Amino acid sequence: MITIIGAGKVGGDAALFSALKQLDDQILLLDIAEGLPQGEAMDINHMLSEQGIDVEIKGSNNYEDMKGSKIVVVVAGAGRKPGMTRMDLLKINAGVVKDVVGNIKKYADDSLIIPVTNPLDPMAYITFKTSDFEKSRVFGMGGMLDLSRFKQFIHEETNSSRKEIDALVIGEHGENMLPLTRLAKISGKPLSEILPQEKLDSIFTLTKNVAAEVIKLKGATVHAPGNAISAMIDNVVNSKKQVMPVSTYLDGEYGHSDVSIGVPAVLGKNGVEEIIQLELNDSEKDWFEKGVKSVKDAISGINV
Repeated sequence: MITIIGAGKVGGDAALFSALKQLDDQILLLDIAEGLPQGEAMDINHMLSEQGIDVEIKGSNNYEDMKGSKIVVVVAGAGRKPGMTRMDLLKINAGVVKDVVGNIKKYADDSLIIPVTNPLDPMAYITFKTSDFEKSRVFGMGGMLDLSRFKQFIHEETNSSRKEIDALVIGEHGENMLPLTRLAKISGKPLSEILPQEKLDSIFTLTKNVAAEVIKLKGATVHAPGNAISAMIDNVVNSKKQVMPVSTYLDGEYGHSDVSIGVPAVLGKNGVEEIIQLELNDSEKDWFEKGVKSVKDAISGINV
């Protein structure tokens, strides 16, 4: 069973995409708001019936119902409103996540946890520290969402097939993210040989800022994060061993320890099976360091 804690728009979409991909035959939507997860489950089940997909979605307000879950996704918490940075959410959501993780330990202590609640990297750190799980079992969804945006801007600028784009975004899920334009490729050809530097710089900046634009226009980001969550679950349950950017705890990798931040990792049935260490140039190192500092500054004020 897959459990998604937080049955709002992103949690609902994560359940929907996971069901469409048939990643498990049971998906639980869990939320403290009475009626919300039940209604969301009904709506998705009606769609699945028309599609002929035998996945059962259940809605619940009872943490005990998550018993036996292989994967628990944590989307619970306040959402980012127009004008807010992810760090503005820190104090609000830290307490929520601690309480949720306490229940995961009680009812699903052998699960893998995918934190999604913003600010993502501090929440991934809090989840890891609160859970006492092995670090491989806690990996946050941030970089996969940033990567989807990065790929879209590459697609728009080059008119290339989305399937042929190979790219990565690492670092903080936030203002200091690092879209790696230098390493991006289209059909194996470096993006830097296709676009001039000014276009690469533009894509870099657009990727960083587009989330705020979506929130300004429609109030929230929904479909892209929901899909990114399902892509990570797919990689795990089918043990695809694909490299994905995830927020995971560092213990010496990239020269840092005691911090969770976005890095490329091989995901499989056991969670993070390997962290890939890239050779970054000086400019990329600067951005990565800014992200680490931002996350460490944030978590320094939280009692874990």
